[in-house]
Amino acid sequence: MSIGTNIRRLREQRGLTQEALACKLDVTFQAVSSWERDEYKPDTDNLIRLAEALDVSLSAIAEDRTGTFRTKDALYDWERMRTRVKTTAGIYKLRNTFKALDFAVEAHKGQPRKRSTVPYIYHPLNVACHAMALGILEDDVIAACLLHDVVEDCGKSLADLPVDDNVRNLVRLLTHEPVPAERRLEVLTSYYDAIAAEPKAALIKCLDRCNNLTTMSWGLSRDRIYRMIEETEHFFPALLKTIKDTPEYNNAAWLLKYQMESMLDIYKRLL
Repeated sequence: MSIGTNIRRLREQRGLTQEALACKLDVTFQAVSSWERDEYKPDTDNLIRLAEALDVSLSAIAEDRTGTFRTKDALYDWERMRTRVKTTAGIYKLRNTFKALDFAVEAHKGQPRKRSTVPYIYHPLNVACHAMALGILEDDVIAACLLHDVVEDCGKSLADLPVDDNVRNLVRLLTHEPVPAERRLEVLTSYYDAIAAEPKAALIKCLDRCNNLTTMSWGLSRDRIYRMIEETEHFFPALLKTIKDTPEYNNAAWLLKYQMESMLDIYKRLL
Protein backbone atom coordinates (compact mmCIF):
# COMPACT_ATOMS: atom_id res chain seq x y z
CA MET A 1 0.00 0.00 0.00
CA SER A 2 1.15 3.54 -0.71
CA ILE A 3 1.59 6.20 1.96
CA GLY A 4 -1.62 7.86 0.79
CA THR A 5 -3.56 4.61 1.02
CA ASN A 6 -2.18 3.98 4.50
CA ILE A 7 -3.19 7.46 5.68
CA ARG A 8 -6.72 7.08 4.31
CA ARG A 9 -7.17 3.58 5.77
CA LEU A 10 -5.93 4.59 9.23
CA ARG A 11 -8.00 7.79 9.21
CA GLU A 12 -11.18 5.93 8.28
CA GLN A 13 -10.54 3.21 10.88
CA ARG A 14 -10.54 5.95 13.52
CA GLY A 15 -13.71 7.55 12.21
CA LEU A 16 -11.97 10.81 11.28
CA THR A 17 -12.88 13.03 8.35
CA GLN A 18 -10.14 14.69 6.33
CA GLU A 19 -11.12 17.97 8.01
CA ALA A 20 -10.84 16.46 11.50
CA LEU A 21 -7.41 14.99 10.78
CA ALA A 22 -6.26 18.26 9.23
CA CYS A 23 -7.36 20.09 12.40
CA LYS A 24 -5.27 17.73 14.55
CA LEU A 25 -2.24 18.41 12.35
CA ASP A 26 -2.87 22.15 11.90
CA VAL A 27 -2.85 21.80 8.10
CA THR A 28 -5.55 22.32 5.47
CA PHE A 29 -7.88 19.47 4.52
CA GLN A 30 -6.61 19.96 0.95
CA ALA A 31 -3.17 18.90 2.19
CA VAL A 32 -4.59 15.71 3.71
CA SER A 33 -6.54 15.06 0.51
CA SER A 34 -3.44 15.48 -1.65
CA TRP A 35 -1.49 13.05 0.58
CA GLU A 36 -4.25 10.44 0.36
CA ARG A 37 -4.34 10.75 -3.44
CA ASP A 38 -0.54 10.35 -3.49
CA GLU A 39 -0.16 13.68 -5.28
CA TYR A 40 2.26 14.79 -2.58
CA LYS A 41 4.03 13.04 0.27
CA PRO A 42 3.98 14.52 3.80
CA ASP A 43 7.36 15.84 4.93
CA THR A 44 9.16 14.33 7.93
CA ASP A 45 7.56 16.65 10.49
CA ASN A 46 4.08 15.88 9.20
CA LEU A 47 4.79 12.14 9.10
CA ILE A 48 5.69 12.27 12.80
CA ARG A 49 2.58 14.28 13.60
CA LEU A 50 0.45 11.88 11.54
CA ALA A 51 1.81 8.93 13.54
CA GLU A 52 0.94 10.70 16.79
CA ALA A 53 -2.53 11.78 15.61
CA LEU A 54 -3.38 8.30 14.31
CA ASP A 55 -1.66 6.56 17.25
CA VAL A 56 0.51 4.28 15.09
CA SER A 57 4.17 3.81 14.30
CA LEU A 58 5.85 5.70 11.48
CA SER A 59 6.30 2.42 9.62
CA ALA A 60 2.52 1.85 9.62
CA ILE A 61 2.21 5.00 7.51
CA ALA A 62 5.38 4.95 5.44
CA GLU A 63 5.82 1.28 4.55
CA ASP A 64 4.40 -0.19 1.37
CA ARG A 65 2.45 -3.13 2.76
CA THR A 66 0.85 -5.50 0.30
CA GLY A 67 -1.15 -7.35 2.93
CA THR A 68 -2.39 -7.14 6.49
CA PHE A 69 -2.72 -9.63 9.33
CA ARG A 70 -5.90 -10.30 11.19
CA THR A 71 -5.55 -9.71 14.93
CA LYS A 72 -7.56 -10.81 17.95
CA ASP A 73 -8.57 -8.65 20.88
CA ALA A 74 -9.15 -11.74 23.04
CA LEU A 75 -7.24 -14.99 22.68
CA TYR A 76 -9.70 -17.08 24.68
CA ASP A 77 -13.44 -17.05 25.27
CA TRP A 78 -14.18 -15.69 28.76
CA GLU A 79 -17.10 -18.06 29.39
CA ARG A 80 -14.91 -21.08 28.72
CA MET A 81 -12.31 -19.69 31.10
CA ARG A 82 -15.03 -19.22 33.73
CA THR A 83 -16.06 -22.87 33.28
CA ARG A 84 -12.46 -23.98 33.67
CA VAL A 85 -11.99 -21.98 36.87
CA LYS A 86 -15.29 -23.20 38.33
CA THR A 87 -14.49 -26.83 37.48
CA THR A 88 -11.01 -26.56 39.01
CA ALA A 89 -12.40 -24.89 42.13
CA GLY A 90 -14.86 -27.76 42.54
CA ILE A 91 -12.29 -30.50 42.02
CA TYR A 92 -9.70 -29.03 44.41
CA LYS A 93 -12.24 -27.60 46.88
CA LEU A 94 -11.06 -24.00 46.43
CA ARG A 95 -13.78 -22.35 48.52
CA ASN A 96 -12.55 -18.77 48.20
CA THR A 97 -12.12 -19.18 44.46
CA PHE A 98 -15.63 -20.55 44.05
CA LYS A 99 -17.12 -17.52 45.84
CA ALA A 100 -14.78 -15.02 44.16
CA LEU A 101 -15.66 -16.21 40.65
CA ASP A 102 -19.34 -15.29 40.65
CA PHE A 103 -18.63 -12.10 42.60
CA ALA A 104 -16.03 -10.95 40.05
CA VAL A 105 -18.26 -11.77 37.06
CA GLU A 106 -21.10 -9.74 38.56
CA ALA A 107 -18.85 -6.85 39.70
CA HIS A 108 -17.33 -6.40 36.22
CA LYS A 109 -20.66 -6.91 34.40
CA GLY A 110 -21.05 -4.40 31.56
CA GLN A 111 -17.47 -3.17 31.89
CA PRO A 112 -15.29 -3.49 28.74
CA ARG A 113 -11.54 -3.61 28.42
CA LYS A 114 -10.01 -0.29 27.35
CA ARG A 115 -10.71 0.73 23.73
CA SER A 116 -12.51 -2.54 22.93
CA THR A 117 -15.76 -4.44 23.25
CA VAL A 118 -14.08 -7.30 25.13
CA PRO A 119 -15.82 -7.86 28.50
CA TYR A 120 -13.48 -6.80 31.32
CA ILE A 121 -13.96 -10.12 33.13
CA TYR A 122 -11.76 -11.62 30.39
CA HIS A 123 -8.75 -10.08 32.15
CA PRO A 124 -9.06 -11.48 35.72
CA LEU A 125 -10.14 -14.85 34.31
CA ASN A 126 -7.06 -14.87 32.07
CA VAL A 127 -4.84 -14.08 35.07
CA ALA A 128 -6.42 -16.92 37.07
CA CYS A 129 -6.11 -19.41 34.19
CA HIS A 130 -2.48 -18.36 33.67
CA ALA A 131 -1.75 -19.20 37.31
CA MET A 132 -3.45 -22.57 37.01
CA ALA A 133 -1.54 -23.33 33.80
CA LEU A 134 1.67 -22.78 35.79
CA GLY A 135 0.53 -25.44 38.24
CA ILE A 136 -0.47 -22.96 40.96
CA LEU A 137 -3.68 -24.14 42.62
CA GLU A 138 -3.57 -22.21 45.89
CA ASP A 139 -7.05 -21.04 46.82
CA ASP A 140 -6.04 -17.57 48.04
CA VAL A 141 -3.90 -16.90 44.95
CA ILE A 142 -6.57 -17.89 42.41
CA ALA A 143 -9.29 -16.01 44.31
CA ALA A 144 -7.13 -12.87 44.49
CA CYS A 145 -6.40 -13.16 40.74
CA LEU A 146 -10.15 -13.01 40.13
CA LEU A 147 -10.74 -10.11 42.53
CA HIS A 148 -7.60 -8.03 42.06
CA ASP A 149 -9.40 -5.19 40.21
CA VAL A 150 -12.85 -5.11 41.81
CA VAL A 151 -12.00 -2.64 44.59
CA GLU A 152 -10.00 -0.41 42.25
CA ASP A 153 -12.43 -0.44 39.32
CA CYS A 154 -15.89 -1.50 40.49
CA GLY A 155 -16.63 0.62 43.54
CA LYS A 156 -16.41 -2.35 45.91
CA SER A 157 -14.76 -2.30 49.33
CA LEU A 158 -12.57 -4.98 50.86
CA ALA A 159 -15.37 -5.73 53.30
CA ASP A 160 -17.67 -6.55 50.35
CA LEU A 161 -15.47 -9.40 49.16
CA PRO A 162 -16.93 -12.87 49.96
CA VAL A 163 -13.52 -14.32 50.90
CA ASP A 164 -11.27 -14.72 53.91
CA ASP A 165 -8.80 -12.16 55.26
CA ASN A 166 -5.81 -13.70 53.45
CA VAL A 167 -7.43 -13.02 50.07
CA ARG A 168 -8.60 -9.57 51.17
CA ASN A 169 -5.04 -8.67 52.15
CA LEU A 170 -3.72 -9.71 48.74
CA VAL A 171 -6.39 -7.62 47.01
CA ARG A 172 -5.51 -4.68 49.29
CA LEU A 173 -1.85 -4.89 48.28
CA LEU A 174 -2.75 -5.06 44.58
CA THR A 175 -5.14 -2.09 44.70
CA HIS A 176 -4.12 1.52 44.18
CA GLU A 177 -5.96 4.71 43.39
CA PRO A 178 -5.16 6.90 40.35
CA VAL A 179 -1.63 8.31 40.68
CA PRO A 180 -1.13 12.12 40.49
CA ALA A 181 1.48 12.90 37.85
CA GLU A 182 3.61 14.97 40.23
CA ARG A 183 3.78 12.11 42.77
CA ARG A 184 3.77 9.18 40.36
CA LEU A 185 7.25 7.81 41.15
CA GLU A 186 6.80 8.20 44.90
CA VAL A 187 3.40 6.50 45.00
CA LEU A 188 4.35 3.68 42.64
CA THR A 189 7.58 3.01 44.52
CA SER A 190 5.66 2.56 47.77
CA TYR A 191 3.04 0.43 46.00
CA TYR A 192 5.54 -1.94 44.38
CA ASP A 193 7.74 -2.16 47.48
CA ALA A 194 4.76 -3.45 49.47
CA ILE A 195 3.94 -6.02 46.77
CA ALA A 196 7.57 -7.17 46.54
CA ALA A 197 7.48 -8.02 50.26
CA GLU A 198 4.66 -10.56 49.74
CA PRO A 199 5.46 -13.45 47.32
CA LYS A 200 1.83 -14.22 46.49
CA ALA A 201 1.05 -10.59 45.70
CA ALA A 202 4.23 -10.37 43.58
CA LEU A 203 3.17 -13.49 41.69
CA ILE A 204 -0.32 -12.15 40.97
CA LYS A 205 1.02 -8.74 39.92
CA CYS A 206 3.41 -10.37 37.43
CA LEU A 207 0.60 -12.52 36.03
CA ASP A 208 -1.50 -9.37 35.74
CA ARG A 209 1.29 -7.51 33.95
CA CYS A 210 1.80 -10.36 31.47
CA ASN A 211 -1.83 -10.14 30.39
CA ASN A 212 -1.75 -6.35 30.25
CA LEU A 213 1.38 -6.42 28.08
CA THR A 214 -0.31 -8.91 25.77
CA THR A 215 -3.31 -6.65 25.23
CA MET A 216 -1.76 -3.17 25.40
CA SER A 217 -1.23 -2.97 21.60
CA TRP A 218 -4.97 -2.39 21.19
CA GLY A 219 -5.88 -1.19 24.67
CA LEU A 220 -3.42 1.67 25.19
CA SER A 221 -2.24 4.75 23.34
CA ARG A 222 1.39 4.97 22.22
CA ASP A 223 2.21 7.26 25.15
CA ARG A 224 0.71 4.79 27.61
CA ILE A 225 2.61 1.92 25.95
CA TYR A 226 5.89 3.78 26.44
CA ARG A 227 4.97 4.39 30.08
CA MET A 228 4.00 0.73 30.58
CA ILE A 229 7.36 -0.41 29.18
CA GLU A 230 9.29 1.96 31.46
CA GLU A 231 7.25 0.98 34.52
CA THR A 232 7.71 -2.73 33.84
CA GLU A 233 11.46 -2.42 33.43
CA HIS A 234 11.80 -0.25 36.54
CA PHE A 235 9.63 -2.11 39.07
CA PHE A 236 9.16 -5.71 37.99
CA PRO A 237 12.70 -7.09 38.42
CA ALA A 238 12.22 -6.82 42.21
CA LEU A 239 8.91 -8.66 41.99
CA LEU A 240 10.42 -11.40 39.84
CA LYS A 241 13.27 -11.79 42.36
CA THR A 242 10.74 -12.26 45.16
CA ILE A 243 9.00 -14.96 43.14
CA LYS A 244 12.29 -16.65 42.20
CA ASP A 245 13.38 -16.69 45.85
CA THR A 246 10.16 -18.53 46.80
CA PRO A 247 10.87 -22.23 46.11
CA GLU A 248 7.32 -23.20 45.12
CA TYR A 249 7.20 -20.39 42.53
CA ASN A 250 10.70 -20.83 41.10
CA ASN A 251 9.56 -22.31 37.77
CA ALA A 252 6.84 -19.70 37.43
CA ALA A 253 9.45 -16.94 37.90
CA TRP A 254 11.46 -18.14 34.90
CA LEU A 255 8.41 -18.35 32.63
CA LEU A 256 6.99 -15.00 33.72
CA LYS A 257 10.33 -13.26 33.21
CA TYR A 258 10.70 -14.81 29.76
CA GLN A 259 7.18 -13.79 28.74
CA MET A 260 7.52 -10.20 29.96
CA GLU A 261 10.97 -9.62 28.50
CA SER A 262 9.96 -11.16 25.15
CA MET A 263 6.93 -8.91 24.83
CA LEU A 264 8.88 -5.82 25.87
CA ASP A 265 11.53 -6.54 23.26
CA ILE A 266 8.91 -7.02 20.53
CA TYR A 267 7.17 -3.74 21.40
CA LYS A 268 10.45 -1.82 21.45
CA ARG A 269 11.39 -3.08 17.99
CA LEU A 270 7.96 -2.25 16.54
CA LEU A 271 7.75 1.16 18.18
